[in-house]
Amino acid sequence: MEAKQHVRFTLGKQSSMAPDTGSCSDSDDGLEEIDPRVRLMFFSSERDLEGIKKLLDSGTDVNFKDIDNRTALHVAACQGFSDVAELLLKGGAEVDPQDRWGSTPLADAIHYKHHGVVKLLEKHGAKHLMAPMHVKNAREVPEYEIDAKELDFTDSVDITKGTFTMASWRGTQVAVKKLGDELFTDEDKVSAFRDELELLQKIRHPNVVQFLGAVTQSSPMMIVIEYLPKGDLGAYLKRKGALKPKITLKYAMDIARGMSYLHENKPEPIIHRDLEPSNILRDDSGHLKVADFGVSKLLKVTKAAKREKLMTYQDTTCRYVAPEVFRNEDYDTKVDVFSFALILQEMIEGCQPFHTWNERDVPKAYAAKERPPFNAPSRSYPHGLKRLIEECWHENPAKRPSFRQIIVRLESIYNSLNHKKHWKVQLWRCFGFGMWKKEEVGGSGKSSRNRSSRI
Repeated sequence: MEAKQHVRFTLGKQSSMAPDTGSCSDSDDGLEEIDPRVRLMFFSSERDLEGIKKLLDSGTDVNFKDIDNRTALHVAACQGFSDVAELLLKGGAEVDPQDRWGSTPLADAIHYKHHGVVKLLEKHGAKHLMAPMHVKNAREVPEYEIDAKELDFTDSVDITKGTFTMASWRGTQVAVKKLGDELFTDEDKVSAFRDELELLQKIRHPNVVQFLGAVTQSSPMMIVIEYLPKGDLGAYLKRKGALKPKITLKYAMDIARGMSYLHENKPEPIIHRDLEPSNILRDDSGHLKVADFGVSKLLKVTKAAKREKLMTYQDTTCRYVAPEVFRNEDYDTKVDVFSFALILQEMIEGCQPFHTWNERDVPKAYAAKERPPFNAPSRSYPHGLKRLIEECWHENPAKRPSFRQIIVRLESIYNSLNHKKHWKVQLWRCFGFGMWKKEEVGGSGKSSRNRSSRI
């Protein structure tokens, strides 16, 4: 005889929305040990695939709900058993049942950070609960809101270190970053996401990647930016190796202009904190744009932020991290100047700083006042450039120049390089071409062109 509907399954992890979650002991209700429907929930908590198969083959109701409206799929999701969940779904389990607290198997899997189960449930059509930034009043929907249905991910590919995915939006290719499932239960990350959107709305500069909008009223939440098909500077340097001084200077000025804009943001500067070649993108015109303002990488320098340890060197790419970050000291905008110096040198040298070293050992070298060697020929460093690099990676952050000062220095070096090249061209025209004409007029005839080439 089947048990009554009032049985409660109390083994294993409980509903993520229940007043008291956690592991519980066996129920005192002896019927739960006999009822095949309750045994199905028990086998799901124990990962007994054979037992589950036998019960399903015998006709046991896969969608049975206990007194809390919990199903076997809820149990499997809480425990993180993807194979059990898949077996139950194949057996006809409903993908989105809600328990008495409104929690679904997907919500439970997200809460307990069982990402394998999350992906499985999403694959079977499970729907997310309301996004953390969902508003009830339509008037409160942000101006930047994009309808998720307008984003087409057909034939999409991962870009920029896999952080962003290419998609199509209203006939235009865009780059989309989907926010992780942990946002639903991590208030700090939801707050950071809000701060990021607040800042992205304000950023408008030719050398900073353009923010187009975001999905905040449905899940998963997403950030949408312009898509730059030429990829990032890191991949470009791997293909090209060392760049010519003139190209290096043009790229360096693009980066410096973008960073100067961020650092001079009002009322507080924006510190990138993860400035490295793979976070700098190339546009169709050959210019560079600073990109990748991730949830954990964008910082508003406020009094509150200074009191917190918001970043350690483990949070960012070690090869480009400033020594004060490695030492967990207070830091400011000059951490980006340090990173910029390494990128500038990398464009000239054609290899990453300390490229033969293990990446985790590089910050220790910086902290010990070691810097990457200048191995490229002297002619690769226009006059003043090497000194600028050394000032930018100075051990004392206060002695590093600001990006506004860096721009002036780079423009001067660039103009001097162009002037020198112009002078050489004029010299050749005056002496090389003039001598050839003189010989030709003099009637020496047969080898005048060869003589001019020697001159």
